[in-house]
Amino acid sequence: MSTKRTSRHREDLTDAPDWLRQKKCPNRDKYLAGKRIMPKGITGKEKFPDLMDDCFLAYNSARLREVCRLYTERMLQPDVTLGMSLSGALTPAGLGCSSIVPLIKAGFVDWIVSTGAILYHDLHFALNFPVHVGSHLFNDTDLRTNDIVRVYDVLIGYSDCLMATDEILRNILIQPEFQREMGTAELHYLIGRYAAEWERKAGLKDVSVMAAAYRAGVPCYTSSPGDSTIGMNVAGVELRGNKLRMNPAIDVNETTAIVLGAKRAGGKSGVMLMGGGSPKNFMLQTEPQIQEVLRMREYGQDYFFQITDARPDTGGLSGATPSEAVSWGKVDPDRLPDAVVCYTDTSIALPIITHYALARHAKRPLKRLYDKRPQLVKSLTKEYFAHNKVKMLDGSEPVI
Repeated sequence: MSTKRTSRHREDLTDAPDWLRQKKCPNRDKYLAGKRIMPKGITGKEKFPDLMDDCFLAYNSARLREVCRLYTERMLQPDVTLGMSLSGALTPAGLGCSSIVPLIKAGFVDWIVSTGAILYHDLHFALNFPVHVGSHLFNDTDLRTNDIVRVYDVLIGYSDCLMATDEILRNILIQPEFQREMGTAELHYLIGRYAAEWERKAGLKDVSVMAAAYRAGVPCYTSSPGDSTIGMNVAGVELRGNKLRMNPAIDVNETTAIVLGAKRAGGKSGVMLMGGGSPKNFMLQTEPQIQEVLRMREYGQDYFFQITDARPDTGGLSGATPSEAVSWGKVDPDRLPDAVVCYTDTSIALPIITHYALARHAKRPLKRLYDKRPQLVKSLTKEYFAHNKVKMLDGSEPVI
């Protein structure tokens, strides 16, 4: 083996023992091609993205750096359509204001699948109802006595925030524009229009995810529409004769059409998964829907990163790795190098990812996928019937 120094890792075996110099190591240079670990001492004057690039070198700090670089250098290319799934109590912790809204405004996320709870608590901010920093050590019985609810170390007034939000939401849901069947993207878009107006009247700017998504044309879906206080209020007013009906099939077809549309236009599709649970699966099931159910040719997501604290060995979906997703057709096996899992807390990772991306990448033009949903579904339907040579269930020809 040559003893010449390499430019990458600067190994020199000239003075090494004979047995080491004579040993055959055909892949040694490849394995030791990574950056040498010897960072400079931190001074406190570093810009944060530079600190990440220089000092986040191993373990989950390195995975977080890989996520930031994958997102910024590959996933934010103009031809990539980006979906983001959200789970956990992110908006009560202020992550809607600090991170999600800036990503929407910058064109760094094109469509969203969220828990309903995240979008419900987002309304407190649009309404200018205060949410407070607290402690996870408070006495919960005493909090209940004092009309306060706790989300770990976040405190929310029960009557003057939760109940007040519910009352306003119910008055919205009985308005004429809601009296029909719709998917959750349309539901949240219509609510987002009210949220944007509440922001304006309160003199607030960019505090609500739904208001920002409304303005940017970013469709926001929820995978379990009944599993949140928004869904609970929809059910409550239905008892009074309200005609609003949420149809999950609309969401399945629209999200599938978004992914297929990105691919058929010659672009790529990427997913950024903040946490796991139902939103993660709903976002990833778009590829199996294309391949398994609609029987159309496709290969999986091109880019994938996940922030999670869930273990894969328990069989839970939240911890399922990209390689496992390959077996379901959710991730293109040829793109696995562009798939990263970082085991950390979303409340830590999301602000860091947002800061890094905004520091390193220019804003992208808004894709406004909300406005394009009808045409995307029409294209999906046309390809489905053409590829499978099927007719409508009543035997008629499809009208596309």
